[in-house]
Amino acid sequence: MLILKPLSAIYGAVIYVRNQMFEWGILKQHSFDIPVLAIGNLSVGGTGKTPHTEYIVESLKNEYRIGVLSRGYRRKTKGFVLASKRSTPWDIGDEPFQIFQKFGNDVRVAVCEKRVKGIKELLRIDPQIDLIVLDDAFQHRYVKPSTSIVLMEWNRPIYNDDLLPLGRLREPQQAILRTDMVIVTKCPAEVRPVDVRLIYDHLGLFAYQKVFFSRYAYGNLVSVFPDEVRYMPNLTWMSPDDSVLVVTGIANPAPLVRYLKAHKVKVEELRFPDHHQFTRRDFEEITGKFNKMKGRNKYIVTTEKDSVRIAGSPYYPHDLKASTFYLPIKVELLPHKMPLDSDSFDRELRKLLKRGVNGK
Repeated sequence: MLILKPLSAIYGAVIYVRNQMFEWGILKQHSFDIPVLAIGNLSVGGTGKTPHTEYIVESLKNEYRIGVLSRGYRRKTKGFVLASKRSTPWDIGDEPFQIFQKFGNDVRVAVCEKRVKGIKELLRIDPQIDLIVLDDAFQHRYVKPSTSIVLMEWNRPIYNDDLLPLGRLREPQQAILRTDMVIVTKCPAEVRPVDVRLIYDHLGLFAYQKVFFSRYAYGNLVSVFPDEVRYMPNLTWMSPDDSVLVVTGIANPAPLVRYLKAHKVKVEELRFPDHHQFTRRDFEEITGKFNKMKGRNKYIVTTEKDSVRIAGSPYYPHDLKASTFYLPIKVELLPHKMPLDSDSFDRELRKLLKRGVNGK
């Protein structure tokens, strides 16, 4: 750990100089004539960017023609790629693929490493777009957003963390002062007013910056291979005699595991790295673990993000398909007793988008 402290200090100095170069105008920011909403975080991985992006798109898609632009992390293509019915997770990345599957032609979804180029290309292809949503773009400062949202996980607050590589922070905590809104994600069911006040105090935000609190709501199990399933299991029907193998390739599967264990089923896990590209050997490992499990009924449960990579693989064992499901999630903004509830979030977001393009 001692050797990481000087490395973290060096990293912090580089980030400081880079940010100052944007502030001084040495590195140029590009503005657009339509609202640009940047969603991101200060920490690496696991804050829930994709579900919150979906929540925002769902909220706004009837008022705006939305273009969603992402980097397309760990895709096998380069440059600008527009999502289509022929796209795969390997073409555009698993998260953009999930968004495209969910919204289809209601929004335009594209990926590009260079966000300025990506926005220009989206607007050229579809001039009707009047709102750009940038997924995971808080650090991509070449685009000047008209509105920005930073996500912070409840159990991993930025004020208890350190810069990379000592901790998980991409930027110092003070960078949060650039954002318009903070959403504290993955909150417990009960959040006390004193907890809310402590978060406000620790973040040290300006008066105009708003803080919201969200949690995940889990849906019913969905088959990854619907053509192979004769009936759909329900978690509420399961008992301690049933077993679930949780297979994940996400940054933080702990909330999913806790949710499944709350249903009293026997739970075993196989964790892979975030955005993991499953191989034939991985599926052999999954098969071996599944076959060794004891239980009256046995199931494999994964996340929606992982399911798109599993379903698209030609190597997934046929014998496991009827037993493989994913658990969808959606974001809920915490209601009353909070300083601001979900209705307030929706109103505040619309107000920010309408206050004027790049009106900071």
